[in-house]
Amino acid sequence: MAGKNKLVSPFIKWVGGKRQLIDKISPHLPKQLSAYTYIEPFIGGGAVLFHLQPKKAIINDFNAELINVYLTIRDDVEALIAHLKSHENTSDYFYTIRSLDRLEGFKQKGLIDRASRFIFLNKTCFNGLYRVNRAGEFNTPFGRYKNPNIVNEPTLRAVSRYLNESEVSIFNGDYAQVLDLADRKSFVYLDPPYHPLSESSNFTGYIEGGWNESHQIRLKEACDDLTDRGIKFLLSNSSAPFILDLYQNYSTTLVKANRAINSNGAGRGKVDEVLIRNYEL
Repeated sequence: MAGKNKLVSPFIKWVGGKRQLIDKISPHLPKQLSAYTYIEPFIGGGAVLFHLQPKKAIINDFNAELINVYLTIRDDVEALIAHLKSHENTSDYFYTIRSLDRLEGFKQKGLIDRASRFIFLNKTCFNGLYRVNRAGEFNTPFGRYKNPNIVNEPTLRAVSRYLNESEVSIFNGDYAQVLDLADRKSFVYLDPPYHPLSESSNFTGYIEGGWNESHQIRLKEACDDLTDRGIKFLLSNSSAPFILDLYQNYSTTLVKANRAINSNGAGRGKVDEVLIRNYEL
């Protein structure tokens, strides 16, 4: 797609983010992608959206705090930048800000305050790991980084400009609501919480309640529905045998990805992921 701005890029770290996999994902996208409405029901850090920069898109995430950040960047980026400059990179301050979602009335706090808190915690917490407990409370510890890039003004302004100059609809809720909006002129990229390769590698803490096999099965049924409606989709997931078996009737390609979250540094490195699609290249 012509006229892409390289400054339009992810403004947060995100578990399973696709920035490093873009070169492997791109060859599996449909030809003439610009003719489609781009739909991404699990937007996360937005690496694929920001790489493609489609003129018409529908994005969604179940994480209300994350979607508030997207909306705030679109609607009031200068106020957000000003608020981000007020934060302190200290342990005591970090835990004070982290604790705000334990207090009554947090959901009623200003949208800019909440968006600023989200970015600050993301940039200063350990490993940039967005993780919540079963009550939906952020619980990643302080990262102790000397000079985290809390206020990335060029990227925030570029993303704001893209969201305002393109036709991007932003939703917060169950992914099914945006799949219902798809038609034959849509292309859907799905990047759900991954099925764990093993019990010890299980990480689904970026949404309250997590994901399990029943959620994966429901998503596969949604993919079957897209196929029945003649809508192209590409899905990323782990290469767990359960996933490979679940999607055995679709085209699958294994790709190598860097594993970014593991408490043991020796456990990080290349790991197989799978790209699943319902169309011919």
